[in-house]
Amino acid sequence: MLHRLSISNYALIDDLSVTFERGLNIVTGETGAGKSVILGALSLILGIRADYSVLRNPEKKCIIEAGFRIGQSGMESFFSENDLDYDPDTIIRREISANGKSRVFINDTPVTLQQLRVLVLRLIDIHSQHQNLELGTQQFQLRVIDTVARNQNLLKEYRESLRTWQSLEEDLSSLKTRASKSRNDLDYYRYQFNQLEEARLQPGEQILLEEERNTLVHAEEIKSALDWSDDLLRGEHFPVVPRIKEAVTRMDKISGYLKEAGEIRDRLNSTLIELSDLAHETARLSEKISFDPGRMAEISNRLDLIYSLEQKHQLSSVEELLDLKEALQVKIREIDNYDEDIQKLEKELTIAGEKLKQTATLLTGSRKKVIPLFETQVTQLLRQLAMPHARFRVVHEHRKQYAPDGADHVWFYFSANRDTEPAEISKIASGGEISRVMLALKTLVSDSNMLSTIIFDEIDSGISGETALKMGDILKKLSGGLQVINITHLPQIAGKGDHHFLVSKQDDGSGTFITIRKLTQGERLEELARMVGGDDPSESARQTAREMLERNLES
Repeated sequence: MLHRLSISNYALIDDLSVTFERGLNIVTGETGAGKSVILGALSLILGIRADYSVLRNPEKKCIIEAGFRIGQSGMESFFSENDLDYDPDTIIRREISANGKSRVFINDTPVTLQQLRVLVLRLIDIHSQHQNLELGTQQFQLRVIDTVARNQNLLKEYRESLRTWQSLEEDLSSLKTRASKSRNDLDYYRYQFNQLEEARLQPGEQILLEEERNTLVHAEEIKSALDWSDDLLRGEHFPVVPRIKEAVTRMDKISGYLKEAGEIRDRLNSTLIELSDLAHETARLSEKISFDPGRMAEISNRLDLIYSLEQKHQLSSVEELLDLKEALQVKIREIDNYDEDIQKLEKELTIAGEKLKQTATLLTGSRKKVIPLFETQVTQLLRQLAMPHARFRVVHEHRKQYAPDGADHVWFYFSANRDTEPAEISKIASGGEISRVMLALKTLVSDSNMLSTIIFDEIDSGISGETALKMGDILKKLSGGLQVINITHLPQIAGKGDHHFLVSKQDDGSGTFITIRKLTQGERLEELARMVGGDDPSESARQTAREMLERNLES
């Protein structure tokens, strides 16, 4: 249940704190006293979006803190799944900073708005006059049926099946589109691949061919240089190698007489070996070099093929052409496998469709099963609310397509009169009648979804007299199983409360601010008298208020 609520720096609230109790908590106050402001602040705890405009003092942050006693709510799994510290006395805090940023904490641990909503939707429900407008919507009506039927798990399973089916359907459509487009390109891909395959390209061959071509182009110049070098080293005219060889011999002869001559001999001998090797190498290269027109044509043709392929595909090397060839091969293989992949996805889609149909059928069956009892229960509650001829019907119809909430349409039909056929509730019910229908629905829903707290914001709008007393009885009965906080302007309902809180607006000279406090028994008598007889209640009004309180104690 909601145990404590504190609000600071919100709208007309400077600093406010209130402790609620079990049972029926009544909240009253003059029109414009600020009841809706307090409710707006509490709505922030439920996860609605907030902005900078809610700050009373724009220099300070706004803080709304709510303490919930959740020991009997079975919420341990939520805290475990979200890595939060579980505490039977859980505190939820919402902060809006001066720059408009919002932060949420559960037991002092930061959480997301989504996490907050999941938690509070299992703890508290606020019914306001805005929800009376929702009564005529398909989404609300179907949600009520699902809540009463306890379809939460079944609806979750259905939605998972729907997501799987939709995802497979999208994948199949995308695959078929790609397959159709790719099949149009298949001949082109194969032509490109075959062209590269027939070229029999080898890594690095372009560089080797370009080097060989360069050698053949300059064959005459190369051979001339090599022959000249060979002639210099060992030719007929002053050859270097024989002369150095002779020098080695002469130095060897005098090495016995001159120590340094031996060192010179050794150095000349090393030079001789190197020059002899150079002479053999230049001769060998010279013999290999010759201009071969046939080989030149062969290389030119090969390079022309490579260059044309590179230009065609806007690439710059044989390696890139080989990568392209591999990529084309992959594409061709994928296209060849499309039929197999499509058949596989179609099979998966069929299985998912059967699962979706099965869960949708189960969901429909659960809804249809609960409708007769639901109609009876709502009708009985309406008749307790001074509507003896009320009739409430639920019209069910199958949808042609699957929707996020199933394959069903439901409409709430209502009639308050014996001689009027039930019609869609949004088209036939008055404001007071809608309030009573909403109370009946909330009573059934609260019993089904195991809420710990429900807040009614002037659900008694449009009713009075005996009907108000009946509504008060239902609220009183409802509060026996959960905490009810009821904002009302009717003394007949206020007198049924276990606890009474008064909201007022005050001005201390520096500004206007809102307060809320729990009334003593004597103060409660005066507040009820004011609600009965106006701002200056008579003794008769006080007596009426006194009788209300006495009857409430007796009950």
